[in-house]
Amino acid sequence: MSVAAEVRKKKVQVTNLTKKYGDLLVLNDISFDVYDGEFLCIVGPTGCGKTTFLNVLTKLIPATEGEILIDGEPANPLNHNLSFVFQEPSTMSWRTVEENIRVGMEIKRWPKAKADERVEQMLDLVGLRDFRNYYPQKLSSSMDQRTVIARAFAIDPDLLLMDEPYSQLDLKLRYYLEDEIIRVWRELKRTVIFVTHNIEEAVYLAERILVLTPKPSTIKTEIKVDLPRPRNFSDPEFVEIRNHVTEMIKWW
Repeated sequence: MSVAAEVRKKKVQVTNLTKKYGDLLVLNDISFDVYDGEFLCIVGPTGCGKTTFLNVLTKLIPATEGEILIDGEPANPLNHNLSFVFQEPSTMSWRTVEENIRVGMEIKRWPKAKADERVEQMLDLVGLRDFRNYYPQKLSSSMDQRTVIARAFAIDPDLLLMDEPYSQLDLKLRYYLEDEIIRVWRELKRTVIFVTHNIEEAVYLAERILVLTPKPSTIKTEIKVDLPRPRNFSDPEFVEIRNHVTEMIKWW
């Protein structure tokens, strides 16, 4: 655990989280904490249950056993602002950029003046002010994903969960959006859990990495990533951490 994490309060507490589908045990007694404002990455082998893990965290599917607390209270989408960025493109094609960003605030019934102010802030933050009236089909892949990021952060989420959001993008665009999410996260100081199978991406983004085992998944280890930003892929310390995470996934 990093020094920074030690002085933060616990934002999310996951205790004995277990998920079964019939006789199939997918998540096996997982416990961990996430600290306020932390950027946590979760990695693991393909098919280990990473997406199931996020779905249980957000209550999209029920846990079989265990407890998830946010700010000391049971996680509940009705009481907490939980934002989810999926693998697949998720902008609403019938809504403009601005209208997409407003969705969560409409659901939460924010006062119009407060929502208007937040929309302007998010448009500036992700560089889409000049494209506010564009529909998704007219946007580049970068603009589309930045709209999704703006929508996710707009409601001041207690917890933002990202499920391999850049996996379908080319390498150059992926690097660009990784920098974008770090910039927005640092400015807004929200708590992020980012799931990825890309080890280099995890080391580039995370303050801390949790490594999952194959099914039934549990936490094999946690790895601190105490590197300055922006991070350099060729930095020997970066390479050392990347290799260490790779070995943790490769050898069981």
